[in-house]
Amino acid sequence: MELRTQDTPDGVKTIILTGRMDIAGTQEIEQQFTTLAAGQKALVAVDLSGVTFLASIGMRTLVSSARAQMNRGGAMALINPAPMVNQALIAAGLDSLSPIYPDIEQASRALQASAR
Repeated sequence: MELRTQDTPDGVKTIILTGRMDIAGTQEIEQQFTTLAAGQKALVAVDLSGVTFLASIGMRTLVSSARAQMNRGGAMALINPAPMVNQALIAAGLDSLSPIYPDIEQASRALQASAR
């Protein structure tokens, strides 16, 4: 599992994940992801376009970080998951906690609007 970050000019922290969010993959990035996504109040967009598999442990990581952001007054959005990953997110109800957007531009606008 690979994790990269990128900050947008409007202040949204983008976390780009690539690989399988199974037990091994999630364990590789969990501490760094949690620090970036939930360590402090922020607007966070998680790009899932490179995630090929999402197990329950990966979902747990996303849920706990999204809840931590909400508790700090921040927000987290998900970007462009592959169809099977998207289905898993919706089936688990994660889309109600972290909305899913097709691209960073739409996610960034929504996150900025939620901060007002």
